[in-house]
Amino acid sequence: MKNSITQFSRIFVGILFIISGLIKLNDPIGFSYKLTEYFSEPVFNMPFFAPFALAIALVLVILEVVLGVMLLIGYKSKITIWSLLLLIVMFTFLTFYSAYFDVVKDCGCFGDALKLTPWQSFTKDIVLLVFILILFFNQKLIKPLFGNKTQNSLALTSLILCAFLGYWVINHLPLIDFRPYKVGINIQKAMEIPDNAPKSVVEMVFIYKVNGVDTEFTEKDLMSLPAGAEFVDRKDKVIVQGYLPPIHDFKLELEGQDNTQVILSKEKNLIIVAYNLEKSCPEGLQKLNKLYQDAVAKGYYVGLLTGSTKAIIDVTKKKYNLKFDFFFCDETALKTIERANPSIVILNYGTVIQKVHHHDINKLKL
Repeated sequence: MKNSITQFSRIFVGILFIISGLIKLNDPIGFSYKLTEYFSEPVFNMPFFAPFALAIALVLVILEVVLGVMLLIGYKSKITIWSLLLLIVMFTFLTFYSAYFDVVKDCGCFGDALKLTPWQSFTKDIVLLVFILILFFNQKLIKPLFGNKTQNSLALTSLILCAFLGYWVINHLPLIDFRPYKVGINIQKAMEIPDNAPKSVVEMVFIYKVNGVDTEFTEKDLMSLPAGAEFVDRKDKVIVQGYLPPIHDFKLELEGQDNTQVILSKEKNLIIVAYNLEKSCPEGLQKLNKLYQDAVAKGYYVGLLTGSTKAIIDVTKKKYNLKFDFFFCDETALKTIERANPSIVILNYGTVIQKVHHHDINKLKL
């Protein structure tokens, strides 16, 4: 009985770690955005780690996959199980912190393939922790499946393949696109809210300074405000989240005017996504002028979407001699559209036809 439970735990934990790791390895840049959230001031206030978020993300996801493989084949079981235990304790702490303090809404455990609430993620980690503890206390029952040479070769091969996959998707695009803007999606339809969709329940919260401390009060509490309380701010608190369409933050502004529908209504549209021009790859920006000329010659409208300020836009236009329109859009929305900075998206009446990394501009089908 003990052996059966241990072997089931071995298979369950190994497969789940491999699946979770591969999904995130398909899009390590997206996972790095989640880590940056954890490093931000409202959460752990460790901004000095932010520049290394992508490197940390790569190490973690490769470690997940390789440890899963090592567990399944029984390779160095003591080191493997100790490593899995340390990882799951760390993940459990992070998901509990996210859920309890309501800071990071989605831990990114399964990337964009499967969205879990913080409490669901925490529950998943608790279940994994139980199974890993079973393995921890029954390590002697984890036997190697193959001889030493084969075991070494399988572990090394998994490490090399994971490293290559990480390198490939960072320098091109994710092999599988799980995001709302994947090829074939019509942006306008993905923004629609059905008439019978559940509505959000929102409560107004008033913040008053009481004895030098900012204190929150609901609307019904205002009648009993302490004497001398000073109004500070008012915010809306979502009690129950209503229906949220897959795409809900796509808004394009040109010179302060909303031009979203103008873009989505065009037949031949080439959109360049550069969420932050200061962080954009200079090599990629240098290719845009020729791309613009080629696209216009074939009847395309060309525009660039960015979350950068007008001052940065003006500097970039002058430096790279760019003649097309620059639209302002929320940076988070642009990071969701595509990971490369810059990247290129072809739209046909708002439907995503093609997406390429700036390294692959020559693969565009205009």
